[in-house]
Amino acid sequence: MGLFDRFRRKQRPGVLRSATSTDTGHLEQWAGARRGVEAYVEPKTTVTETTIVLVAHDGEWTRRRIDGTDGAKRLAKKLAIPIYDAGIVGYPKRMREYSRRKNQA
Repeated sequence: MGLFDRFRRKQRPGVLRSATSTDTGHLEQWAGARRGVEAYVEPKTTVTETTIVLVAHDGEWTRRRIDGTDGAKRLAKKLAIPIYDAGIVGYPKRMREYSRRKNQA
């Protein structure tokens, strides 16, 4: 081990982290524990890879990386939930209301 090895980052700066099975597993578990779940795909940016936001009937939500739009479609089909492009349709009002309630508590 070199003198400065402990200070090195695990990942090079500027390299985006892609989705892992942990991300997908979280999404599957989260959706399975809630009802009325819908998926909203967020496009890849210069800062993050493609992400998917799952929103439950009460507005509770979670966001994780996903393997592109095709990966999001496969996940939505597997979970039998509707999928939308967040850049086109936006986010549901119940999601914003849930976040507002959480911030006030």
